[in-house]
Amino acid sequence: MYIQKIKDFTKKLFTGSLSNKEKTLVTISLLWMIIVGYLTWWNGLKNPGIDKSFRWDEWVWFGIVPATVPYLFYFIWVGTKNKDSDDFTNKHQEK
Repeated sequence: MYIQKIKDFTKKLFTGSLSNKEKTLVTISLLWMIIVGYLTWWNGLKNPGIDKSFRWDEWVWFGIVPATVPYLFYFIWVGTKNKDSDDFTNKHQEK
């Protein structure tokens, strides 16, 4: 159920049929992931220790998780409202 909604959203994302609000939110999420990735990389370079590698765990927890969790909440909470309205319209169209 939720996986189908995520697939539909991904299809809308790559076909370019998003509304302006959806485009803005996706852009903010991508910018957040890029900025946090850059800061994680920069922090790794400035580390006084020997290890200068990219810290993937920091990027996942501070970059990807905060950028994707709002979409999961959206699919869970808003998705139930749309399902009820779809059931209502489908019942009336059958008659």
